[in-house]
Formats: sequence, C-alpha cells, structure tokens
Amino acid sequence: MHRTTNRPTEPTPVLPALPAGTDPLLQLEYQTELPSGPGATRCLRHPAELSLRGVPAMCTACRARRDWLLINHSRNVWIVCRCSNQWLEPEISRADFDALIDIPDGTIYPSVEHGLAALGFDGAFAGIYLG
Repeated sequence: MHRTTNRPTEPTPVLPALPAGTDPLLQLEYQTELPSGPGATRCLRHPAELSLRGVPAMCTACRARRDWLLINHSRNVWIVCRCSNQWLEPEISRADFDALIDIPDGTIYPSVEHGLAALGFDGAFAGIYLG
C-alpha cells in the first residue's frame, strides 16, 4: 500500500529583477530595504505592562502581565505572550502600534514563525519574564 502526504508548500518570494547594468550598491540597498506599506508584517517587543483603556493586558493562559510581542499586519495588531498564547487585540490600532515604535528593528525574518522562535515567543520561555 502506498502512502501519500499532501504537504502544501509556500512559494519562495522572488524579488523583482533590476535591469542589467544596475549599480551593485543600489541593488544591495534595494534588497536590504525594510518591508513597509499596508501589507508588511511588523513586530515590536514591549517589555513593560500594556494598558488597554486603563486595564492592564493579561495573558489568559499563564496570567503574565508584561513582556509582550506585538505583531502588526494591515490594520490588525496581535499580542503574543512568552507562553506562545496570542490574540487579536482590537483596542490597539495601527496608529497606536506606530506610536510605540521608538527605533524600528532592522531584523527581517523569513516568516512570522521564524520571528517568534528567534525572539523567544514560541513557548520556549513560558513563565519567564525576560524584559
């Protein structure tokens, strides 16, 4: 008996090619540009408590009250806890997210999952405050 497994694969993103003869420094600058615009996904560590309309945010899974990762995509902002619990937070708008950014992080991850693991929000540090 043969077994088959359907494993959906994500296409590898392809950057648009620059015309031949383009200055290599300009090409490098183009390739290392941070994602921006309404379709970009951005992450922001927020080590302090987060107050939403005067009520401190609290993880429903582990009861943590600080050391969050905020993820912004389009108009939505998600809060991620160290225990890997995450939820869509309608109280935080894109403008609120932008106001929290002091110095934008220049690290680019191939996916949100890679970023969660690299920043320690994949559950590996559940129950530990690092910030």
